[in-house]
Formats: sequence, structure tokens, C-alpha cells
Amino acid sequence: MSPIPPSPNGLPEAATVVSRPVSRCDHLGVHPFSDTQDGLFRAYLSDAHRSTCQQVAQWMHAAGMTSRTDAAGNLIGRYEGQTPGAPALLIGSHLDTVRNAGRYDGTLGVMLGIEVVAHLAERGERLPFAIEVIGFGDEEGSRFPASMLTSRAVAGTLDTLPLDAVDASGSTLGDVLYHAGLDPARYREAAYTPEQVVAYLEAHIEQGPVLEAADMSVGVVTAIAAQYRFKVSMVGVAGHAGTMPMSLRKDALAAAAQALVEIERIGASGPADLVATVGQLHVGPGASNVVPRQVTFSLDIRAGTADVRDRAATKIRTALQDITDTRGVALRIELQNDLAPTPCDPELTARLATSVARVTGQPAHRLVSGAGHDAMVMAALTPVCMLFLRCHKGISHNPAEAVRHDDAHTALLVMLDFIQALAATPAPTPTEFSA
Repeated sequence: MSPIPPSPNGLPEAATVVSRPVSRCDHLGVHPFSDTQDGLFRAYLSDAHRSTCQQVAQWMHAAGMTSRTDAAGNLIGRYEGQTPGAPALLIGSHLDTVRNAGRYDGTLGVMLGIEVVAHLAERGERLPFAIEVIGFGDEEGSRFPASMLTSRAVAGTLDTLPLDAVDASGSTLGDVLYHAGLDPARYREAAYTPEQVVAYLEAHIEQGPVLEAADMSVGVVTAIAAQYRFKVSMVGVAGHAGTMPMSLRKDALAAAAQALVEIERIGASGPADLVATVGQLHVGPGASNVVPRQVTFSLDIRAGTADVRDRAATKIRTALQDITDTRGVALRIELQNDLAPTPCDPELTARLATSVARVTGQPAHRLVSGAGHDAMVMAALTPVCMLFLRCHKGISHNPAEAVRHDDAHTALLVMLDFIQALAATPAPTPTEFSA
């Protein structure tokens, strides 16, 4: 085997395996697979998303799959089992990205799924179940103010579609669907029934430093953290920066600044799995000589249990109310996402841990995911399990995001071992896994 080429950010590699899934992620990391010329941003149903789906569909066909685009814009490749039309093991992750993204978040999981099928097809191996590899279209919510629309459609949990939601260009979701050739009235037809599915497996970079600190290439996820996402608005009174006395000001930005310090303090005061983040902040009117009238910011609260998350949210709400009352500023807090903690299926997780031990010769490292994933939505449809890959310094949602080729190869071997062991058991069903 040839030596590994340097990764895009120069991270040295230690092994002698070149991972095709990693190389394909690198290929998809630039224009025309990005909506921006500099850096990576791939928005749901954008031109870059369309180009990416076309390229990934070609790789699916080369691996021995058929492909289709469902009613929600997800790309799905299918590798038939021993019996045509058999229920499928779903292997999935997302193809959209955040702005100024790394190349491996989401996309690597899809590429690993394709590589699993390519290995089986090359050997002429058919399983008691089909395999479907899903490239979800919208996990990040980076185009419209709602995340995981497309996995919720597949899982059958999408009650209403926010057709009036607007992106940064002023286009509504309804308009974007129309121009993509998708019928909003049929969007939820993407849903599977439980009888069509055996289980769901997702491979994903950890997006944190735990595996690297433990010197482990892969780990097994036991649960996905509970999450709240809020939109917070503070409204005061605009005034001239030179003539408005400090004692009479109702400065929305000063109130927000105090609020951000309290949010950080409360987030840091809980258990290690509690985090609170403000990632967006907009100030109006935004003039250097005007006391700010309005500030709007995002608030993301996550924890391993709903109880810890909820207690933190209550403390933050109280703190923000006290700050705005004292400063004479109006406060509005709108809940945008409420994601319950999602335990991975114990039986599938145990199977995955066994595969990790067989491949690596070490006990599987188990950890909770602080990040949300499509798996947490898919758990409403079928039992789920997740495999994490080590990422350099735990960096993600950042161009410095990096993975090792040998870690991706290890993940591939674990996935193959897991799938082949699953195929060796009699007629696996969701009932069996949940027992």
C-alpha cells in the first residue's frame, strides 16, 4: 500500500492506509461542492448540495447500489439483500454543512457507508437484509431556522413543514423546494415504516477531544445529549451616544453582554456534560454613535440528561429576566428546538462494542455525544447505534477539522464486522433489539 498523502491542513499521518472515504470527503470540500469559493459551506438544496448529490450518487452506483432522491431531498443508495425488497439496515449521516465547515462532519459517515457496500459487492456478498446508505439533506439547520428536517421526514416525526421559513437570501423553504423539483405536499412521503427497517447505524467524527485523549481510534456512543435551542431578544431604547446619560440608558447590548457572562457561568457550574453556548449575536441599529436598541442572540443548552439541561435552562431564564428587569429592557425567549436525550439501543451498542474489540484488540471506549445527530431522530423509527471516530484536537465545525486515514480504515473494519455479525444472527428485527 502507498504512503498516506498529507491531509489538507498538514496533519501528519502515522499509518500506511489510504482511506478512500477520507479522500472523497476532501474531494467534496471545494467548489462546486461548496456554495462559497473560499472555505466549505454546503446548504440544503443549494447548487453545491445538488452537485454533491450527483457526485455521491455516481459513487453509489460504482459501489453496486441503485440510487434515488426521496420526497425530502435525501439521497438514498440501496444494495439489495438475498431477497429483493427485504427490510434494510440503514447507514446514514448528513451531506449539508455549517458555514466555514470542516470536510468530515457528516459526510465521512456517508462515504464509509458506501465503502461498506463496495466491499460487499466486490466479494459478491449478499446479506439477509438490504443496506441503504442515506445522505440526509438537512441536519445542521444552516440554511433555515430548523434542523434535521429531512431525517425527521424519514423517521415520520415531522408534524408540520415550516414552508414560510426564510434563508439569508430571503427565499422561503417553500420556494426552495419548488425550485428543487420537490412537492411540499409530498415531503412527508419520505417516511419509512418500522417494518421496512432492521436498524440504523451512523459513523461520525467525535467532534470532541475524548477519543484523542484516550488514544483510541474509535469509540461507541451510548447516548446523545438533550438539547434546547432558543432565540433570545432584548429590546431597549436607542439614543444618541453623546447626549444620552449613562444613568438613563436602556442599552440592549449592555444587557446582553451581562447575560452572556451569566450564561457562561451557569454552564460552567454544572456537571461536565452541561454546556451553554451563544453562537450568534445581532445588534441593532448597529451604528457606532447610537446606543443599541435591540440585540438578538442564539442560546444552545445541552446535557446528558433532560433533568440537568432543564435545571440549567431555568437558571438562565431567571438570570436573564433579572438582568433585563434591572436595566429596563424587554426580554423575549423563543424555543426553537427541544431534543430529548436519546439513548442508543443497548443490544446494538453491545454488538458494536464487540466489533470494536475484535478489530482493535482493545475494549471499546464508550461515551455520550454532546452533539446532535440524525441518529437521535431515527431512534423514533428503529433501534440506533453510533460509532465515533477520533478527530484532531476535537476540532469540528471549523476548516481545521481533521481525521486520520488509519482511523477511518479502522472504522470501516468495525462497521463490516458489525454488519457481518448481524447478518449471521437469525432474522434480526427491531423487536429483538429492543427486548
